Amino acid sequence: MAVRTILHYPDPRLREKARPVAEVTPAIKQLVEDMAETMYAAPGVGLAATQIGEPHRIFVIDIASDDEPSQLRVFINPEIVARDGELVWEEGCLSFPGVTEDIDRAAKVRVRALDAEGKPFELDCEELLAVAVQHELDHLDGVLMIDRMGALKKRIVDRKMRRREASRSATR
Repeated sequence: MAVRTILHYPDPRLREKARPVAEVTPAIKQLVEDMAETMYAAPGVGLAATQIGEPHRIFVIDIASDDEPSQLRVFINPEIVARDGELVWEEGCLSFPGVTEDIDRAAKVRVRALDAEGKPFELDCEELLAVAVQHELDHLDGVLMIDRMGALKKRIVDRKMRRREASRSATR
């Protein structure tokens, strides 16, 4: 297992649409382990493969509190098959360090995917889990949190992140 580098906006790789996983191979299982380790090290509640520069339709989520046992969930080739209701949730993103914003999402979703062993499953999600599934699925489609912000907030966050990246590049 290895902690991978998380890409930060405006890295253009975050806009790439992920490709379906044809088969859950040992390399895919290793990627899933690396993603989980990277997510926990960040720390975050979710991570899409595209956030570490891997163009595969995979994300991991663990919404357990610090005082609860791990609830790691692996989603390979996920798709939302049902949505219901609406909610607004204050979201953050590992690719946008220090940025949070209220985002409109479905209150409940049903997701269909493969697990870490390649077995199909469906899961009904609500609250934080529903938000996390929608957020990470957006990543796999090249859609970022900034795309769901209003025009003014989008400009402010874009400038902030570009300045941050420029200063990081200057110190490398």
